[in-house]
Amino acid sequence: MTEKENSKDKLIKTASRLFQLQGYHATGLNQITKESGAPKGSLYYHFPGGKEQLALEAVQLTAKFVSDQIKCGLDSSPDPVKAIQGFVEDIAAQFQKYGGKGGVPIASIALETALISEPLRKACQTAYKNFQDAFTQKLLTAGYETNHAKELGIVINTMVEGAFLLSFTMGNSEPLRLVAKQIPVLLQ
Repeated sequence: MTEKENSKDKLIKTASRLFQLQGYHATGLNQITKESGAPKGSLYYHFPGGKEQLALEAVQLTAKFVSDQIKCGLDSSPDPVKAIQGFVEDIAAQFQKYGGKGGVPIASIALETALISEPLRKACQTAYKNFQDAFTQKLLTAGYETNHAKELGIVINTMVEGAFLLSFTMGNSEPLRLVAKQIPVLLQ
């Protein structure tokens, strides 16, 4: 791996973490370069579109990571109820363990930029669609009818995202655990 690739990866990972923790507007390029350890010139070399371009790549990296986590969690059981419940319980345990220090992966950028940046809005929309599609695919594999599986995929993702936000405001994982508890009712 070349030095340029290392600097680019460092910048994307640092930006992703800071956007999750602080939000898009509260995170400056100087802070990203300082915390990444990458030379300032590499920021403009790799991201000539500036902060918006860096945020796009950070959203894409984060979305891939979250999609992979969802798919891995859903592979834990052939039974969609057990798999989805287990996935939500796992993220509740992670939230409790780390105190929510990981931030909300896509929500902060989506909320802050959807009305001012069409490229970022679309990147967030794609990320959420991929999350929903993972749940939908699990349900389709289990024999759910296509339209119903798609609707449930959206509802499940919405419940998880909303529970994350409530968990942050409440300071505990109870909302996530309640979502897990209600999955059998939703999927009956």
